[in-house]
Amino acid sequence: MCGIVGGYGSPERGLAERMLDRVAHRGPDDEGSVVVAGNWLGHRRLSIVDVSGGKQPLVTESTSGGKLFLVGNGEIYNHQELRERLPRVEYRTKSDNEVALHVVDQWGPERISELHGMFAFIIAGEDGRFVAARDPVGIKPLYWSRRDGQILFASELRAYEGDWQAAAEAFPPGHYWTPEDGLVRFAHAVPRDPESLDLFDGPSEPGAPIPDEILTKVREELIRTVEGQMMGDVPVGVFLSGGLDSSLIAAIAARWARRNGTRLKTFAVGLEDSPDLLAARAVAEHLDTEHYETVYTQEDAVRVLPEVVRSIENFDPSLVRSAVPNYILAEFAAKHVKVVLTGEGADEIFAGYEYYEDFKTEEDLHEELIRGIEGLHNLNLQRGDRVTMAHGLEARVPFLELGMIRLGLALPAGWKLAGKDQPEKRLLRQAFDGWLPDDFLWRKKAQFGDGSGAASVLKERMENSVTEEEFERERHAVDPPLRTREELAYYRIFAEHLGDVRPKKNVGRFATA
Repeated sequence: MCGIVGGYGSPERGLAERMLDRVAHRGPDDEGSVVVAGNWLGHRRLSIVDVSGGKQPLVTESTSGGKLFLVGNGEIYNHQELRERLPRVEYRTKSDNEVALHVVDQWGPERISELHGMFAFIIAGEDGRFVAARDPVGIKPLYWSRRDGQILFASELRAYEGDWQAAAEAFPPGHYWTPEDGLVRFAHAVPRDPESLDLFDGPSEPGAPIPDEILTKVREELIRTVEGQMMGDVPVGVFLSGGLDSSLIAAIAARWARRNGTRLKTFAVGLEDSPDLLAARAVAEHLDTEHYETVYTQEDAVRVLPEVVRSIENFDPSLVRSAVPNYILAEFAAKHVKVVLTGEGADEIFAGYEYYEDFKTEEDLHEELIRGIEGLHNLNLQRGDRVTMAHGLEARVPFLELGMIRLGLALPAGWKLAGKDQPEKRLLRQAFDGWLPDDFLWRKKAQFGDGSGAASVLKERMENSVTEEEFERERHAVDPPLRTREELAYYRIFAEHLGDVRPKKNVGRFATA
């Protein structure tokens, strides 16, 4: 995992280098840069694979003459398959990102859709070629700022300064950009051709039996996805909250680790005796993982809050509350591993949030699930990326591989509607019957900030820091207006750090605060 910066249109070298310095935390192991036909590429590297040969910018002899360079952030999970399909290519490294370089060179940017994974990359060639791209779900971040015929790209908003920061906005997921064709969509977060599952014949309303073949298909797809993300030359751990999603990820990863002669490392965080901490400890004991946990205090949560808001580049209250324990956990886990798997995305695919219970028809629920998945890139995924990369730690999200999304949304939404005879995520729980004790498999969901103990601490402290008069005076600083005194407290921190950023262009916010 890395931090990248790029400039198209002869950017000022000093500006680009300052931008790269501001994302140094994303890649503490190495750095590299290159000027190519007047354009600029910069990279900060976190070494996960191919320590001896993965230094970026990566380079190849272009099919059109001269050299072609790439800086990339993320993982291409099907890189081995693509290596076999790409003709007459001489690889210089084992880096999965090098495959993206050859795909663009050999097949053109329109074939970026063949890359499966989480990625953001920039390519520049001595022949003048320039390509920037971001994965369909927006798991990996990318921003761009366009002024006076020049474009600056970066992994985080903090990289920009002054007028460049004011013009910055999120680069749209599932798109690539070239100077010839402009912005082109190559894929959607939610595939427009979900596979047909003609495997059942019967009702799919809440409580209706789910066929065994469907449960098997879901189980096998998640197993395939998790095992595929255990790739790397360094140990891979799991963030374990004790909830369903992270416990299933840990169960699959622990089995894979045992098969490969290792023991899975799991990590948990919470206030002393908080529900998440106790549940994670019990799950880890059941799975026989090498378990680590860190206990924080109320004062710890308040102390790290300003840096958390600055790191996640957001002020939404729900996001901040969950980010605080995430940040503390990431700092702790980074002392032991460089990669972790998380359970992000399961709630959006399998309808795990409590508010989904308000949807009474399959059609309405399905549309809401799509909306949720398409909005992850500047909410939960942004939080997950920033709190980990703040400590040089890579987070991977198995539930959000396109194959898992495609399968999950092809399933009848009636199997996901919560009701009297159907608790939330019944389908996912039944698919893994026997993998965990029933107490854990059927544990009711708690938001991470709630289960770890952060929510009540932060909400009370932050509300008390803002008077009603101040709230009424300052709430219209953004559009739409700030909703609570707590949100204003977080916004003040955000504005101090990123005062030139346009929130409406860059800040995702949940429907309720």
